[in-house]
Amino acid sequence: MVNKKVVCLGGGVGTANLLSGIKDEFSDINVVVSVADDGGSAGRLRRYYKIPPTGDIVNCMIALSDADKVMLDLLKFRFPGERYGPDNILPGQKIANLMFAALMLNANNISEAIGKMKEVFQVKANIYPSALTKISLRAKTSTGHIVRREENIDMGRFKGRIKRLYIYPQNPKVDVRAIEAIKEADVIIAGPGDLYTTILPTIIIPKIAEELKKSKAKKIFVVNVANKFFETPNYSVSDFIAAIKKHCGFQPFDTFLINNNVEYKIPDGFRKEYSIAPLSKDKNIAVDCVYRDLINEEFPIYHSSKKLAKAIVEYI
Repeated sequence: MVNKKVVCLGGGVGTANLLSGIKDEFSDINVVVSVADDGGSAGRLRRYYKIPPTGDIVNCMIALSDADKVMLDLLKFRFPGERYGPDNILPGQKIANLMFAALMLNANNISEAIGKMKEVFQVKANIYPSALTKISLRAKTSTGHIVRREENIDMGRFKGRIKRLYIYPQNPKVDVRAIEAIKEADVIIAGPGDLYTTILPTIIIPKIAEELKKSKAKKIFVVNVANKFFETPNYSVSDFIAAIKKHCGFQPFDTFLINNNVEYKIPDGFRKEYSIAPLSKDKNIAVDCVYRDLINEEFPIYHSSKKLAKAIVEYI
């Protein structure tokens, strides 16, 4: 067990995958989770009950949970039906999202609801929302169009390429405990995950970006093993580095951790959405790039949780 305070920034499948790998490696884990999600079944709950999004926080909870398999399987259960259906119907909803929504409707704030949910999930790590204010996203594309809402960006409902991402409000309120966790961190990790709909919406929040800039921790960005055609098409390592610096106004990460096993092919059914991320990097970019075999051979659009955790522990 590594006796260092680690802070993970992001949310979604990528962060949950990371957390499931490092939960037994670090003694002090803190997660700052994006609250920009407004798509799928969690988005339906957000709109209908006017609550913060449940999905990313719940995914992180499940990844960190010490609950037994029966409980975890129950929490993961999704009622048959369309995830993107009408806001006010049950089909397509996940039980854990419904539970968290119920706790938020009966709690004074999201932090209180997270605390109660941690008891249910038997989670020891600290989980904080990236903002205490409702956040929405807009993206400007290379065609000059403005794409509104996280779901539309995530689903590729736009023309051209994303050039700039914006959050509204521009300076949301942040939980002081999340800020303190970043201040005290020995290791800060962002990614893997969707760059424009999960990672950037967390790290460009001004109060979080300010602490990242001041932090003396080892700061690692985990580059995706596969690119979404409509979000990060053909993005190389240099493109990820440049996009992060452009949006933050500085480069918050001193190390980029990159998968170098590109022998595996995108699984059938995902080839119209994903491509393996190129490895090329501009030699003039002054960041430390660490290359490891990180791929999940069984489903090679994701990292292997164990490989990723091992690479992080070895590097720090």
